[in-house]
Amino acid sequence: MAGMILISFALLGAAFITLSYQYVVREKQSTLERNAQSVADYTSQALTQPEILGGGLSSDKYALYVNSVADVADAYVLICFPSDVVYLSSLGELSRSIVGRRLPSEVVNQVSVTGSYSAMTTLGGIFPEKRMVAAKPIVLQGVTTGGELIQQQLGTALVVAETSSITGLWQDFSNIFFFTSAVVLCIAFVTTSVTSLQQTRPLKEMAAAARKFGHGEFDIRVEAGTRRDEVGELALAFNAMADSLAKSEAKRSEFVANISHELKTPMTTIAGFADGILDGTIPKEKEADALQTISSETRRLSRLVRRMLDLSRLQSAENVTAQEQFDVSEILVRVLVSLETKINARGLDVETHLPDGPVMVWGDPDAITQVCYNLLDNAIKFSKEQGLITLTVVPKVGKAHVSIRNEGDVIPPGELSMLFDRFHKSDKSRSEDREGVGLGLYIVKTILNNHKENISVTSENGATEFTFTLTLA
Repeated sequence: MAGMILISFALLGAAFITLSYQYVVREKQSTLERNAQSVADYTSQALTQPEILGGGLSSDKYALYVNSVADVADAYVLICFPSDVVYLSSLGELSRSIVGRRLPSEVVNQVSVTGSYSAMTTLGGIFPEKRMVAAKPIVLQGVTTGGELIQQQLGTALVVAETSSITGLWQDFSNIFFFTSAVVLCIAFVTTSVTSLQQTRPLKEMAAAARKFGHGEFDIRVEAGTRRDEVGELALAFNAMADSLAKSEAKRSEFVANISHELKTPMTTIAGFADGILDGTIPKEKEADALQTISSETRRLSRLVRRMLDLSRLQSAENVTAQEQFDVSEILVRVLVSLETKINARGLDVETHLPDGPVMVWGDPDAITQVCYNLLDNAIKFSKEQGLITLTVVPKVGKAHVSIRNEGDVIPPGELSMLFDRFHKSDKSRSEDREGVGLGLYIVKTILNNHKENISVTSENGATEFTFTLTLA
């Protein structure tokens, strides 16, 4: 930032000094030209009317005029007669070395042709260094016998100024510029230092917090304070990320605890009954029942592992949901037929409300088949004896709404939001449903999330209904 300020000051200062210098030079040159014209006019009048001066150009009155103009203009006046020879000078003691010197031919020629001359020059070595020079012709005007106006150049009037005044002005501008630049740079350095420290402090805190996160300290937060700038927003976003990581870690710990419990329960049962058979604790006549329990628990363990593999596949980053058209009503009926044995075993009635024609939707038909199977299997499992199961498909506003409803015990309102969590089972269902592993609804939610679809559940008045959506084709 200091470098940018310095460059900006340098560019602005250079532009300002250059423009100011050019303006002063133009004004000085214009003043010299006006003074030269005045001297030329007065000299021409003195030549045509010598009685006014009482002696022409050699009179004291004319010399006084020339010196007065030189003093007022802060310059030197040279009068040349003829056009290129210095006849009179206001240089005081230096006049002796100047009088009689010749002007460069290019100066005389330009004055004769254009009527003026203006430049920075030494006048062919008359002066030791370059000076600002303005020259005008001394013209004698007359009228011929035919009445024509004639002009004759008799000499040249020059006004010469030193460049020290302009150089001094430029140096003053430079001094002011460098002094101002030094002051502004000091202020900018202090300001940027304070600002940088204020901005980098929360960034350093975030870096330290990130390192602590790497060591498993998920309770660290960054103090955002009352800042409302970009750093404050970054601190708030960092804290939000920390909260999300903490929740993810809590869910991971809960998942490990749940799966440990779900794996431990059937393995403990299998080991207990097997040991009982081996050490004779279980009588011979009850060994068949014990083996039946071992077989059931083994199958339950196998289902748990299979569900875990399905869940891992669904959550894999490489999993890409296939998008194709299919009839959701047909899939729902097919799943219903596959579960006919379970429905008849519980004596349930089934009522369907399906459109007359096919309901074509977009998605992965195999994954949606699993969704329908899990939901309908749950509906059968938790229906009351001889209850009613209702299947409904309603196309509405670009979506197909698929509902599966069963009659039975309602789910407490406090548990509705947890139904789709991994391994969630209410205490009542955990004791009655030893076949479940608590992953069915979580898999349903994961599949529908992959399809960018929604699922909702209501449970009241002795009925529970799950409804999910699919995009119409």
